[in-house]
Amino acid sequence: MREVAIVGIGMTPVDEHWDKSIRELAAEAVLLALEDAQRESVDALFVGNMLSGLISQQENLGALVADWTGLRYTEAIKVEAACSSGAAAVRQALIAVASGYIDSAIAVGVEKMTEARGSEVTAALATAADADYEVAHGVSFVALNALIMQRYMHEYGWQHAHFAPFSINAHANALTNPYARLREKIDEQDYAKAKMIAYPINLLDASPIGDGAAAVLLVPRETLRKNGKPIIKIAGSAAATDSIAIHDRKDPLWLRAAEISAKKAFSQAGVGPKEIDFFELHDAFSIMSALSLEACGFAQRGQGPRLALEGQITLKGKLPITTMGGLKARGHPVGATGVYQIVEAVLQLRGAAGENQVPDAKIGMTQNIGGSGSNIITHILVRE
Repeated sequence: MREVAIVGIGMTPVDEHWDKSIRELAAEAVLLALEDAQRESVDALFVGNMLSGLISQQENLGALVADWTGLRYTEAIKVEAACSSGAAAVRQALIAVASGYIDSAIAVGVEKMTEARGSEVTAALATAADADYEVAHGVSFVALNALIMQRYMHEYGWQHAHFAPFSINAHANALTNPYARLREKIDEQDYAKAKMIAYPINLLDASPIGDGAAAVLLVPRETLRKNGKPIIKIAGSAAATDSIAIHDRKDPLWLRAAEISAKKAFSQAGVGPKEIDFFELHDAFSIMSALSLEACGFAQRGQGPRLALEGQITLKGKLPITTMGGLKARGHPVGATGVYQIVEAVLQLRGAAGENQVPDAKIGMTQNIGGSGSNIITHILVRE
């Protein structure tokens, strides 16, 4: 297998893009990645998306995006893995290039969500849960996470207020990210007063939906030479699954798929949790931040909130997370989120994150979660 590097990145702001269709959003990110890599074409295109058929009434995104970006006749497919569709597309592009079957690939994640009614989006997102044993009983995706958070608080003695630093940190980082949807500072009082959605998850525990697209261009590492621009290599990539239904898991408070994929990615990269300079985790809900930190070895079981309470997750902390706002404040266009995380990691490793720059970042980690932990994909990126 060949080593693979990221040579081009591109993304759109996460927002309500009333004037752009799903093909236009994807094309904008793809063309920016091509421009960044100073290339005009690629051998293959992988489009990460979850909801286009349900919300935009548009499937066959591979051919659509290839045609719209001037890549007609290029091999192109859509990749779907619920909210981890973006990282799944990157992983498929990585495998294709690493295998030697192709020499260049673009992975683009795209989602257009805001033109549908709230009830339609909620129903569409619920398709990531178990239709027979969860959705059929009227449990929304937020409610499923709320049940997990309730149990976590009961088991480990945490109060709802102890999760506030996760959201406060995300919003603080989004303030200086021009691509973020919620560039608004919040504090403990705002968090405490936020509207309750499904106890104990309130509005500031949950990430906002949005429209957006992000793309990365991958090539064999061996084809690149250092010319003053950092080479960003994908040193680790791993995916794992768990049961879709939470009640089918041996332990609903442990993200087993996160643990497995993280351990595999660490092994591939030859590093451990202590060597990671920053972590772009999947903070769709604040409880997921805590569970991810624990499953990946950054915190002891039941102690995820402690890292946030001690200030260790800020840009100047021991383990910066959600450095550009994360899902919570950058926004969560579900099928695109995993690629946004990787684009943001590349910016950090290039030293191009502006006011959000993590000092001397050399090794970054991203983790994209589908469902309530049923699909989890971890990537580790290294600056050479």
